[in-house]
Amino acid sequence: MRVNKINWDKVGRVTEPGRYKCFFGYLTVTSEDIEVWARYPDATFTLTARPTTDQSLGEDYRLGALDIGNPQQ
Repeated sequence: MRVNKINWDKVGRVTEPGRYKCFFGYLTVTSEDIEVWARYPDATFTLTARPTTDQSLGEDYRLGALDIGNPQQ
């Protein structure tokens, strides 16, 4: 299954920056990403593939463009 967008629920509502094993590969989450999700819990990010290396254990991704949907004021 190819995944191209992800929300906070899909990564287990992580609260710390780091590299996480997900069902599609590995995802690096930054403190800035978590700040967005804390403010907009329903926001979705586009997954961006990171270049693989000989040391890569699987596909590596980071969070790219985001969609905060229709936030309530």
